[in-house]
Amino acid sequence: MLLVLLLGLLLLTLALRARSSQGSRGKLPPGPTPLPLLGNLLQLGSSKMDQRLMELSRRYGPVFTVHLGPRPAVVLSGSAALREALLLQGDAFSGRGAMPTFERFTRGNGIAFSNGPRWHTLRTFTMGALKDMGLGTRSIEERIQEEAAALCKELGQNRDAPFNPQQLLCNAVSNVICAVVFGQRYGYEDPDFKTLLDLLNDNFKLMSSQWGQMYNMFPSVMDWVPGPHQRIFHNFELLRAFIYDQIWKHQKSRKPREPRDFIDCFLDQIDKEKQDPWSHFYMDTLVMTTHNLFFGGTETTSTTLRYGLLILLKYPEVTKKAHEEIDRVVGRDRAPRLDDRENLPYTNAVLHEIQRLISVLPMGLPRATTQDTHFRGYFLPKGTHVIPLLVSAHRDSIQFKDPQCFDPTNFLDDKGAFRPNKAFMPFAPGKRMCLGASLARMEIFLFLTTILQRFKLCPMEKPEDIDLTPQCTGLGNVPPAYELRVLAR
Repeated sequence: MLLVLLLGLLLLTLALRARSSQGSRGKLPPGPTPLPLLGNLLQLGSSKMDQRLMELSRRYGPVFTVHLGPRPAVVLSGSAALREALLLQGDAFSGRGAMPTFERFTRGNGIAFSNGPRWHTLRTFTMGALKDMGLGTRSIEERIQEEAAALCKELGQNRDAPFNPQQLLCNAVSNVICAVVFGQRYGYEDPDFKTLLDLLNDNFKLMSSQWGQMYNMFPSVMDWVPGPHQRIFHNFELLRAFIYDQIWKHQKSRKPREPRDFIDCFLDQIDKEKQDPWSHFYMDTLVMTTHNLFFGGTETTSTTLRYGLLILLKYPEVTKKAHEEIDRVVGRDRAPRLDDRENLPYTNAVLHEIQRLISVLPMGLPRATTQDTHFRGYFLPKGTHVIPLLVSAHRDSIQFKDPQCFDPTNFLDDKGAFRPNKAFMPFAPGKRMCLGASLARMEIFLFLTTILQRFKLCPMEKPEDIDLTPQCTGLGNVPPAYELRVLAR
């Protein structure tokens, strides 16, 4: 099917051939020679692109150029190049690159995929509003603890029977961001919310599939090609309808200047700036920003938790040591707190190693240069598409011993104390760092330590037979489906 699709792409796009000259692209880094229109598709494929880019970096170095279809993209590989670009030259690399699967829905609106003054304005406002809603404070920690307790209650109701944890983990994580954005949580048996979470999971999987990758390279052609990728946009519209319904309910029940949640804060700002024709605060922006927070605050963290449990099933000796440390430091009479983190060095190292190994967003979200930029002897014109290959930092053999293997000692010193590593960057460093990074760190720690405190995890096959290979890799690394049993400790 993909071969037919490739041939179709070549025939369809030959008529639209329009290549920019080398001079207009500046002195871009070297890379594999592209084919007309197809670019480096044959070298990159449409699956496991992160691995192919890692292979190319061994040949061309930490900064090189590939062509995604007709579009050149500069790849940053390795922790040194990533930190130099995204931190030391953070302003120049703070633009959002094109990602057609999202652009067709957002049209450059919302906080995640906007640029320029709109992005600066929305980011500043959103950070302030989330802080006002308790993000980064004791109140949000308590909210996560409550949800972790609710999750464990649901896990315990499985009565030792095998189950797939995906729905429960997704619901728990989503409830935390829903409390901040929508001002409410949803029951684990709520059929409408289950459907909504299915849409989020389906889109994350589709955008990480070969179909999603092909769409991002050839959007104008793939718009006309039938296939699973078309479901992405149908799902998006259903998500949009859900968000509109939430906003409508807020408009009917809100008290101006007495915000209960993020939506109320945004509606207050719309009222404040309604006379300004240049305002970035209007309904479509609210819908897209809410979607960005909802999607971003649900999918990557729940995926990390789901992958984390699978890794803990595969390495029972690691899980046993974490159990023992949690019992010794926290006990079983109270819920784990963030304050416990410094006294749980081994458990903390395990959670960091899970994130390093899975690299949930292996290629990050695309960046773009905001100005003409000189980087490592090359000239990158304003608007150059940039791929921050985050997985390359996590596979750095200088920073991590045997980086293909799971080893919590990557984050421990000789005395067993937790040791941070500058190559650890699951949320992408710099000005475009994920807004919910601090929330995600809290959730990963509190959810997993609470589960380990209360349950013994039992695999459905021999640990050595558990395969950690992603189900698909693209936007994210999607873990394989699995079942487990939990036993009360």
